[in-house]
Amino acid sequence: MQFKNQPILSFDNPEDVSAQQDALKSTRSKLGKSYIWGDSETMGQVKSVNPYRPEELVAEAGAMTEESVSHMIGRSEAAFKKWSRTTVKERQDIMANIAAGLEKNRFEFNAWMMTETGKPWIEADADTCEAIDFVKYYSESLSNWTSNDRMVRIPGQDNKLVYIPLGVGSVIAPWNFPLAILCGMTTASLVTGNTVLMKPASDALQIAVRFHEVLMEAGVPEDVVQLVVGRGPEVGKPMVEDPRIRYICFTGSREVGVHIYQEGSKVHPGQLWLKRMMLEMGGKDGIFVDETADVTSAAQGVVAAAFGYSGQKCSACSRLIVHQDVKTELVDQVIDLTSKLRIGDPTDQRTQMGPVINRSSFDKVGKYIDIGSQEGKKLYGGEAFSDQGYTWQPTIIDNIVPNHQLFQDEIFGPVLGITTVNSFEQGIEYMNATEYGLTGAVYTSEADRIAKAKAEVFVGNLYINKKCTGAFVGQHPFGGFNMSGTDSKAGGPDYLLQFLQPKCITEAV
Repeated sequence: MQFKNQPILSFDNPEDVSAQQDALKSTRSKLGKSYIWGDSETMGQVKSVNPYRPEELVAEAGAMTEESVSHMIGRSEAAFKKWSRTTVKERQDIMANIAAGLEKNRFEFNAWMMTETGKPWIEADADTCEAIDFVKYYSESLSNWTSNDRMVRIPGQDNKLVYIPLGVGSVIAPWNFPLAILCGMTTASLVTGNTVLMKPASDALQIAVRFHEVLMEAGVPEDVVQLVVGRGPEVGKPMVEDPRIRYICFTGSREVGVHIYQEGSKVHPGQLWLKRMMLEMGGKDGIFVDETADVTSAAQGVVAAAFGYSGQKCSACSRLIVHQDVKTELVDQVIDLTSKLRIGDPTDQRTQMGPVINRSSFDKVGKYIDIGSQEGKKLYGGEAFSDQGYTWQPTIIDNIVPNHQLFQDEIFGPVLGITTVNSFEQGIEYMNATEYGLTGAVYTSEADRIAKAKAEVFVGNLYINKKCTGAFVGQHPFGGFNMSGTDSKAGGPDYLLQFLQPKCITEAV
């Protein structure tokens, strides 16, 4: 495989800065657009706003109904008959067109993410790069599942194991990686020959609309991928429960993921299969720093992982577990680095941390700051910026123990709880003391401790002496254990197998 990751821009090149500023000006002129598809209802029922300026409408669309989604499933089912018979080469050519379309519109997608989902410049560009990586990596890795040279050969028989597409899939994407995750789940479906109903989060409506346009421009047939817009209870029900749906790809909260798992596992009249489900449901990720660690490196990793994109990553560090011998030194450095973060408008190149996504998230963060302040001791932050939309200060709370809500509950905001341990063994125990198991990091300089961490920290993505965020396609296959989901490992060499089923063909010769 010749795959290489798309380099993320640092924006120290004046030409890149100028291009990004031009894209921001262009997208601002398009704010407030209204969309309506097919038999969707009155305009304005689904809206996305700028989380830094909530009075600013980004886009609105008519909400689809359960009945309209059912009709879409029928069209997708019909399209599958032809799309599933296309050659690998035909699909790979379209994937190349999609990647080229994303590259061409890179700065535009960045600008929409800054405006619609509050991502600072580098975070937005990293999202776009990851989307491009997914398209290229999945297109190239399809060859892993088109070879028949692994079969045992015997005289008189020609035995082949072929991998065929599943059928109609539901892709239900989140707002926090509004392009990358939507693109990854969708293009993995398409390159393997499946057809897709693609539902974005309402808070990332405009980004999804623009991505759908790129798919159409790249040559994806209209009914092969259809954009579903609407409220979860209405459009989500048929996308999960309809017997014609063959598989479900979901990234989002534990609550919604468990509901999808429960309802999607039921067999309805006329259903010919058990639905396959690829669910990624968040995390309560920890970084453990022992007394032998490089404290400066650890502090930098903690701050980046805790407050990058305002803590709104399923891989974000929300638990700092630190050995008592280095706690004071580490926490002092963490607070110092946090105090230097530039907070503000994501469209400003200087901004390092912006708002949380919406009013509900803003209120939830405030609730957990209050809970944490009662459970432990607030060391830093905890104030809202009333003139900056849904923006909170990064908040650090000490004296948190495993039975506290701040230790157990996923907050999805810029709130970091600190827990003290007196041994390496206790640190490992506390790392595992949640129902989640997505990412985790251990900072230590001892080889035997590194080996112990590798063996005993129960997460899907473990980092040693490195922060627990920033997985790259092809380098860090991503997915978690326990209530973090089904660990389908997006961006890894086995991911496409989730969208295929093996068929053995034996021919007498």
